[in-house]
Amino acid sequence: MKNVHLFTLLILIASCSSTKRISETTSTEPLKTVKTTDSISENVKPIEETIPEPIIVTEKSEPAESDPEIKNGISKSFNHDSWTKLLQKHVSNHGSVNYNGFKSDRKILLNYITSLSENMPNESWTKEDKLAYWINTYNTLTVDLILRHYPIESIKDIKKPWDQRYWKLGNKWYSLSEIEHQILRKMDEPRIHFAIVCASYSCPKLQNVAFTASKLESQLTKATKSFLSDSKRNSISENNLELSKIFQWFSKDFNQNGSLIDFLNLYSDLKISEKAKTSFKDYDWTLNE
Repeated sequence: MKNVHLFTLLILIASCSSTKRISETTSTEPLKTVKTTDSISENVKPIEETIPEPIIVTEKSEPAESDPEIKNGISKSFNHDSWTKLLQKHVSNHGSVNYNGFKSDRKILLNYITSLSENMPNESWTKEDKLAYWINTYNTLTVDLILRHYPIESIKDIKKPWDQRYWKLGNKWYSLSEIEHQILRKMDEPRIHFAIVCASYSCPKLQNVAFTASKLESQLTKATKSFLSDSKRNSISENNLELSKIFQWFSKDFNQNGSLIDFLNLYSDLKISEKAKTSFKDYDWTLNE
């Protein structure tokens, strides 16, 4: 009987030992599953972290195409302050140009020309923006043309001065002639002839501030009235006109909305008769210094 009890006890001990091993084995399996899940989560960002942050435009960022004020990285109102600073420094109120002074600041002038090249007008610019840009460009390049050959007595001392293509704006090389005849004159604003300057005594005076879109109307009007009232360039009375040859060379531009007399009466200090006798003064090409 004792032997039977002993045998039963041994069977019970063996059974318990086996159950413990099975329990230990199965209890480790969930740990393996958890460990595998943790490994995957380290390589996949939570959904909330994938939500894009707001876009902050910096100076190097490309502007949104929907922005009406900016297109292709160019503000449609170009800043001409650096040109004004040069004009204030080297051009008198009477339009006399200190070319030696400009020569000492030619690096600044060239930097301004570079900025003109990198910020050319596009279809989003207003007519006033474009006019201001091209008037300032013409005058700047004229000054630079003189500096390239200075000292000289006249712009006509330079071979074909208006046909020289010294300046690259954007992807194209331009001449003064092209800017005047192919761009500015085609914008149907005859007063540009009193804003652009050919570096000569009989030209309109070089203004000592840059033209800007916001002030363009008043600036063009002022330049036109100033030129007409200058007795050295024009002699005007009710019945007799001795005019600058600018009115002869570009007569088509001044007859767009009536006769030449009609145009003059818009800006003259006195009423000119439609029957006034008209002649033209000799043009003095001496340098405007």
